[in-house]
Amino acid sequence: MTPTGGTAVESKNILVVVGGGRARGNTAQLTDAFIEGAKEAGHRAEKISLQSVLVQGCTGCNACRFGRPCVQKDDFNLLVPQILAADLIAFASPLYFWTISAKLKAFIERFYCLAQQDPDPPLGRYERYPAKDCALLMTAADNNFWTFEQAVSYYRFAIVRYIGLHDQGVLLAGGCGSTNGRPQIERTDHLQAARTFGKTIYDGCTAPQQAAPDM
Repeated sequence: MTPTGGTAVESKNILVVVGGGRARGNTAQLTDAFIEGAKEAGHRAEKISLQSVLVQGCTGCNACRFGRPCVQKDDFNLLVPQILAADLIAFASPLYFWTISAKLKAFIERFYCLAQQDPDPPLGRYERYPAKDCALLMTAADNNFWTFEQAVSYYRFAIVRYIGLHDQGVLLAGGCGSTNGRPQIERTDHLQAARTFGKTIYDGCTAPQQAAPDM
């Protein structure tokens, strides 16, 4: 595969995990555009909508620390093969109370059962997680300079620094309209930005697109 810049890029498996609650909402449209771009670049991309599966939060029982899969009787264990097969996991969510949605947070908590014991942990942690790349896609009604602060902080610390996934970029789609249930992202440039982000995420030429906040 050769992108616009002329440099050959290896085809990757991209998994997009969507924490939004509407099938055609702002976040769903943003992720679809991202996936379109990734496929245009020759990558394999698939989507998990957390609205259509049951993934509960971690209970901290530590059963997975004794060589067993997670004991919870929901859909997460069925999703583990997709997670492990992915080269990149893109976490996508609308902004709910200034952070990611509860559905996406629960999904991330369950990564605990994927960890192996690390005898020499960096940052004082005691788990080693599968080595993968990651990205963050967010939507919000408003677009203040602080709108995404908590969500991005959680992503940077919990997912990148603690779990140890390798950040490939963040797309913050603010200013998508009111919270009355009517998606308005098509009135913005975010869908094109998401498509470009997906298309160039591995070519090393284009920086991730981010919303320009209102001051």
